[in-house]
Amino acid sequence: MAEPFKTFLNPPLIRTVAGHLHRVWPEFDARAFTTRATRGLDALELKARAMHIADVLETTLPSDFAHAADVIELALASREADPDAPTAPLPDDGLAGWSLWPVSEFVVRRGLPHPERALRALHAITRRFTAEFAIRPFLIAHPEYTLQTLASWVHDPSAHVRRLVSEGTRPRLPWGVQLKAFMADPSPTLPLLRALQDDPSEYVRRSVANHLNDIAKDHPALVADWLDAHLPEASAARRALLKHASRTLIKRGDPRVLHAWGIGASFAGTATLRITPRRVAVGDVVTLTLDLSADAAASVQPLVVDYVVHHVRADGRTSPKVFKGWSLTLAPGEQRTLVKRHTFRVVTTRRYYPGRHVIAVQANGLTLAEQAVTLAPSRA
Repeated sequence: MAEPFKTFLNPPLIRTVAGHLHRVWPEFDARAFTTRATRGLDALELKARAMHIADVLETTLPSDFAHAADVIELALASREADPDAPTAPLPDDGLAGWSLWPVSEFVVRRGLPHPERALRALHAITRRFTAEFAIRPFLIAHPEYTLQTLASWVHDPSAHVRRLVSEGTRPRLPWGVQLKAFMADPSPTLPLLRALQDDPSEYVRRSVANHLNDIAKDHPALVADWLDAHLPEASAARRALLKHASRTLIKRGDPRVLHAWGIGASFAGTATLRITPRRVAVGDVVTLTLDLSADAAASVQPLVVDYVVHHVRADGRTSPKVFKGWSLTLAPGEQRTLVKRHTFRVVTTRRYYPGRHVIAVQANGLTLAEQAVTLAPSRA
């Protein structure tokens, strides 16, 4: 079994942090820091560990933030992580990797009144780990200055810094504080995304795609407009970015986005859906079998086939969730059988309630067929 994430912030890492900070600032009390930072650590989960270590950093680093930032930067590893080799060993001659999460939290807490110096520190930190969470409080407290700074970073030599421009401004970054202002109006970030969507690093372009997908959840028409403007004559790399950015709207069956990708036409033919078994318990798996038969007179049909599970909620109402299915092309008169297994296993983001769950299959955003499955409580 894999080690839980919380163990990434462990006593050996704390001792390493202490050693590097003491190396560059001999007045740093490495023993006191280590004692306090490891006390009670075992009982804490990952984020709580990072916050606890940051608490101790506040009591042991210099009280003057500019001085503390200097110490942090001097203690950083000599070279940045390789964005094209995320599993490669990190340099061990300074702070790098997970040790920098509590350090970046310290920068947020003590540096928020000093955005210029703090952002310089985050620029250095993100090259050895990431500052995508730490930069968000600065976007909230100092939006104009932070956006101006990020605009100056879009051509930075470091792919980590360029990615931070996109990832740090994502409205709905997982695990991060939501940027409500950008959820309401994403226009301040659009010039940044335009500057980065053809970045030479796939690492950066992937972030731009995820950022656009965030925007799609609140402003689908804006992303459809983006496709109209940037998809024609796009390079292969840009097309891949835009396809990943379109994933939520494709699953929703957004007509404009489907049309932009040439998959807006309804399916010409017949579709038969079979689901077995039809009565299951929480934790069980069902098999979806979809038989497609294209009309002989139809032209070649590109199809994106997904399925929607209408989950029963606690109050008896249902909530639809789209799951990825298949992408295919059918020739005139072609027949195809598609099979998918779907699990009702409990996950942290979903709770199941007994009742009649309708499962519908859609092609290019339009429902082809549906059947119901009766879900019972877990047998355990």
